Amino acid sequence: MTLNLNMSDKILSREEIRSYSPAALAFFGDCAWEILVRKYILSGGNAPSGKLHNRSVEMVRASYQSAAAELIEDILTEEEADIFRRGRNASGIQVPKSSTPAEYHRATGLEALFGYLFLTGGYDRANQLFEVILNGNNKK
Repeated sequence: MTLNLNMSDKILSREEIRSYSPAALAFFGDCAWEILVRKYILSGGNAPSGKLHNRSVEMVRASYQSAAAELIEDILTEEEADIFRRGRNASGIQVPKSSTPAEYHRATGLEALFGYLFLTGGYDRANQLFEVILNGNNKK
């Protein structure tokens, strides 16, 4: 079996994406977010894998993602805001002890949004939102 990592393989239409549950979008969005985080961390230079991992863990935590969602909520398009809300309001989510329910729900909304953007080919928009998050977090 050959694994093709060409992200432009199958771009989903807005109609197709509506058939996916918020949990499915967040499932993929978790991966999309991690790719952006790891790319950002590696842009800072080479380091031992343990240090790289520790840096990435900080940015993939629900508390970080929740704060990140707050930084971009006001600049989302109507459709993006709808996807975020669907993810945030998804039912059946098991909240880990390391975060509050509100943080975890906002983090799930963020992951659903990034899953949506990647699956619909909105890589430029995902990068734009990620930059806003990085700039907002660097101001703290």
